[in-house]
Amino acid sequence: MKDLETFFIRLCVISHEKNSCIFVHSPIHSSVNTRKIMKKILFALVVLLYLAGCGPVPETREHTPIGTQTMEDVINELTEQHGPEHANRIRRGVTQTASLWRASDGTESDFESFCLQSFIGDQEELDEVFDRLAYNFEHLYGYMYRIVLELNRQLDEDRGPIHRIDQLFGAYSPAAHVQDDLYNSRIAFVVALNFPHYTLDEKNELGVDWDDRQWGYARLGDYFTARVPPRLLQEYRQASNDVRLYITEYNIFAGMLRNDEGENIFPADMKLLAHWNIRDEIRSNYGQPGGLEKKEMLYRVMLRIINQDIPKQVINSDAYEWNPFTNELWKDGEAVGAEPEGTRRYAHLLNLFHGLHNMDPYYPHLDTYIQRRFDSSMEIPQKEVEDLFREYAASPLLRETAELVSERLGRELRPYDLWYDGFKARSGISEEQLDQITKRRYPDADALNRDLPRILRHLGHTPEMADFIADKIEVDAARGSGHAWRASMRDKPSHLRTRIGPEGMNYKGYNIAIHEFGHNVEQTISTHFVDNYFINGIPNTAFTEALAFMYQRRDLEFLGIHQDDPMQEHLEVLDVFWDNYEMMGVSLVDMGVWKWMYDNPGATPETLKEAVIQIARDVWNEYYADVFGTEDNPLLAIYSHMIQSPLYLSNYPYGRLIMFQLEDHIRDKDFAEEELRIFSIGQLTPKHWMNASVGEQISNQPMFEAVEIALAAMRQTL
Repeated sequence: MKDLETFFIRLCVISHEKNSCIFVHSPIHSSVNTRKIMKKILFALVVLLYLAGCGPVPETREHTPIGTQTMEDVINELTEQHGPEHANRIRRGVTQTASLWRASDGTESDFESFCLQSFIGDQEELDEVFDRLAYNFEHLYGYMYRIVLELNRQLDEDRGPIHRIDQLFGAYSPAAHVQDDLYNSRIAFVVALNFPHYTLDEKNELGVDWDDRQWGYARLGDYFTARVPPRLLQEYRQASNDVRLYITEYNIFAGMLRNDEGENIFPADMKLLAHWNIRDEIRSNYGQPGGLEKKEMLYRVMLRIINQDIPKQVINSDAYEWNPFTNELWKDGEAVGAEPEGTRRYAHLLNLFHGLHNMDPYYPHLDTYIQRRFDSSMEIPQKEVEDLFREYAASPLLRETAELVSERLGRELRPYDLWYDGFKARSGISEEQLDQITKRRYPDADALNRDLPRILRHLGHTPEMADFIADKIEVDAARGSGHAWRASMRDKPSHLRTRIGPEGMNYKGYNIAIHEFGHNVEQTISTHFVDNYFINGIPNTAFTEALAFMYQRRDLEFLGIHQDDPMQEHLEVLDVFWDNYEMMGVSLVDMGVWKWMYDNPGATPETLKEAVIQIARDVWNEYYADVFGTEDNPLLAIYSHMIQSPLYLSNYPYGRLIMFQLEDHIRDKDFAEEELRIFSIGQLTPKHWMNASVGEQISNQPMFEAVEIALAAMRQTL
């Protein structure tokens, strides 16, 4: 019997070690009776079976020691003390506070005393506390966010080589213990008791009658709904930093790519960050000499990255020549063996999953990251998002648009024509010409910084407002593809990051910079012009993407380039429509991968790689194979966001739908006035924000209707 127990426990230890966990067990004493031994064997079997299917074991959440009767007694006493008009807030606050209370916070008697002493029934006092919380939290979280920005400058900005010490600071989370400290100091409990949490359904139902201050109360109620141990937050920060470094350094030196004839068809010094710059280089080669061959080659590079048979030697290195068609490798003219990257890409994704999965037990009402991302962060249920995307991707209008693209190209479509760029105004201007313009105008980050007020005046902002907004934005040369770093307090600027080469900013960098500038403008307006700190921002990231897209589509205007094409409005509609087709697909893959990881938490990087590729193929076969004429293509799995930014991708297609509705709304209005009005509405739920901004809800239909008109107009020109 003892040997059997030891065998199972050793298996458990081995299984745990393979999953990078620590399994502590006690040696079995020889005097243990048979019943105890059988219990231990049963426990070992349960653990073994769990590990076989579930991977690392998440920590068990400590449950509240507050009983139902104690809660009811406190609720009744507070209601009697403050009056029945406070009954709803009392019940919500006491229940929420009890759910967060732990034995380490005190006994049931301590809980009762705390609630009776800390509940605020006087409205004037409640408003005063709200204002002080707004001031204190703005500075607390604002400075924490600023510390992270400063500690990560060497990683995020183009400041030369990264040292190991930079990586250590990048992985450090100064805010990891803040939440714990706020609970230990009882500040979190005061907030939970007096500003209770509302579910998404409740916000959508009740919010129609709320003013800005009531929305601020509700948003403050979102602050403390879970107690995640600081250790888990720090571990996730480490995993997140590791994948960020991996992605920001994933460059392909296009000048070292070779075709089957051994020829180099790209500029010798071209360096492309995966996937962003590779995708943008494909886009830029429509209508250009040699563009077809370049697109085919970059497409093969993408497939190698997805399949992970890309040679490790060519990642962020210009020391090797590489043929992505045959996967042959040369150094100094001599053939060398290629070492495939293997599964590193998917190992990073799996690490992020485990970091977030380990937090699940601490969220009693949203116990998966999928729920937290959609129901809480995005405030749109995941199924609603998925259904909208599937409706879009299945649209017959996309098939008609694909026929038009094929006619314009004069050939059958290839998978990389997902990034067809021929509907844009710049399709008649060479990349080289655009590069010359942007490099001359923006030789460095300061040049763009100085030009921001002019761009804002071009959009109709007064000189005073243009200067105010631009003064709240700083431009930095980015190490990666570019991003916008939000200002989390009014005293600090937001940051615009984009790639700027030694010869100045090329058009790709400029185009990204204008997109990020749109984010920064939203960030400035929604921070400085809202009623109170707790509603600063927008409903979710898709809404800031909407304004970023609106700026990006005007990038040539800002350069003084105008085209008087009577079909331009229809072309722009089709451009957005076709772009979103791609984004709907990659978002469906992203959601499918996260569902799969939750169904298979014990996955290895190898099994995850196989699953991602299969999910990408399945989505392709359902919505893309009939358009592009090939089946089982994994191209939709190329996006780096899927690896480093969990479930972020849905914001892009949603953002384009919102952008389309905003553009339609402001068509006959002053852009600057509406921009200020709309993005100072504050952080309502998407439902209420859309109603306040444009008077309708997010839908595919406005775009579908515009596409029908655009296609009819285009057919008349053929």
